[in-house]
Amino acid sequence: MVTLSETRIENRYRVQPNHANNYESLHGGTLMKWMDEVGAMAAMRFAGESCVTAGVTELDFQQPVPIGAIARIGAYAYETGRTSVRVRIRAWREDPRTGETAHTTEASFTFVAVDGDGSPVEMPELTAETDEERELRTAARDAES
Repeated sequence: MVTLSETRIENRYRVQPNHANNYESLHGGTLMKWMDEVGAMAAMRFAGESCVTAGVTELDFQQPVPIGAIARIGAYAYETGRTSVRVRIRAWREDPRTGETAHTTEASFTFVAVDGDGSPVEMPELTAETDEERELRTAARDAES
């Protein structure tokens, strides 16, 4: 059994001019790619297998991330199927000088665990043992509705 906390991953990316759109902020496609990468790491940590992206639910961009800011991305597994896992992924912009943050983006991604031949494999059981883990699971489920 794997706990929700054991699947938590966080990464940071410095937004450079080559990541930007015409408005000098992070291109949405680049952020989605980074979210997919961090989400896949959380899914693989949970599954103990390679995982591929099967779907994205409600990718909401709420605020831009300007050039020079940090894009901070966090993910955790919260729901499983037989061969799939749902991962909540959130992003924040962070000022590298002050550490001030603002929530910018949220989504749920579905990943499927695959073996070396690319065939789906069964997922382990995911547990939420602590109050914090149960709150995170509830928040992810609520964000879907």
